[in-house]
Amino acid sequence: MKTLVAALLLLAISAASLVSAEPQFTVEKSDTSVVVKVDGQGFATYVFKSGTKPIVWPIIGPTGSEMTRAWPMKDGVEGEKKDHIHHRSFWFTHGNVNGVDFWGEAAKVQGQIVHKELYAAEGGAVATIATRNEWLGPDGKVICQDEPTLKFGANNEARWIDFATKVTAVADEVTFGDTKEGAFGVRVAETMKVEANKGGKIVTSEGLTDKDAWGKSAKWVDYHGPVGNETLGIAIFDHPSSFRHPTTWHVRTYGLFAPNPFGLHDFPGGAGKDGSHKMKKGESFALKYRVYLHKGDEKTGKVAEAYAEWTKK
Repeated sequence: MKTLVAALLLLAISAASLVSAEPQFTVEKSDTSVVVKVDGQGFATYVFKSGTKPIVWPIIGPTGSEMTRAWPMKDGVEGEKKDHIHHRSFWFTHGNVNGVDFWGEAAKVQGQIVHKELYAAEGGAVATIATRNEWLGPDGKVICQDEPTLKFGANNEARWIDFATKVTAVADEVTFGDTKEGAFGVRVAETMKVEANKGGKIVTSEGLTDKDAWGKSAKWVDYHGPVGNETLGIAIFDHPSSFRHPTTWHVRTYGLFAPNPFGLHDFPGGAGKDGSHKMKKGESFALKYRVYLHKGDEKTGKVAEAYAEWTKK
């Protein structure tokens, strides 16, 4: 009897240990942002306004290193190149919506994406942030709105941010125009980029690499390279339910990393094609991506396996 009791007690302790080993997320809300922590350590901050839009920065990977470029949110980071001020870590915009540029920050016809509501900011086994943004033209009128939900997860080997949004036309007619300047973007850490010549590499689900990946369709793309004294990677997954899956990719060897389902005529083989998408008032489309932060290259990080597992959900 004593042996049975001891065995049951050991089993209970083991089960409790497994439960406690699961990552726990907390969120800290302010008037300007939501800070996400995992097991008390920094993970990411959702910033309501940076430049002309909401962004996520910083983003800290599974080994404690920042994995996206800090500039222009933070100046003075050694080795960071100050190009493309609108490449702010992690964002969702587009370069031509009814002729208005929401991608750049110094356009002749400049738009603003304005945070309007924070629906949810919750911790637990995952962290969830849900918001609503209005896309304003230069005249201040609302062209469309999007409702992003971000879910933050982690295990011992990786961290990830699930980004899903529904874009709805508010104006009578809304056109997301065909341009390479879009749409969901990440700017990788400066040392990771291919052009740093430190071992950075782009790999797609279709086996294309580096410059050959630009403008091509893929289910996922991985961008990995050195951060400090280790190799880390960021993969972006395009879910099968996402608009125009598998998407085309505006991914560059200088560090930009952007799935763009609207850019066709600028991309290789795009002559005569039109990637624009038109909506009437009240119509919408949905996008769903996972940003997967992992150790090592795409093989060490088991990116293909992680994508296959994610798409079962």
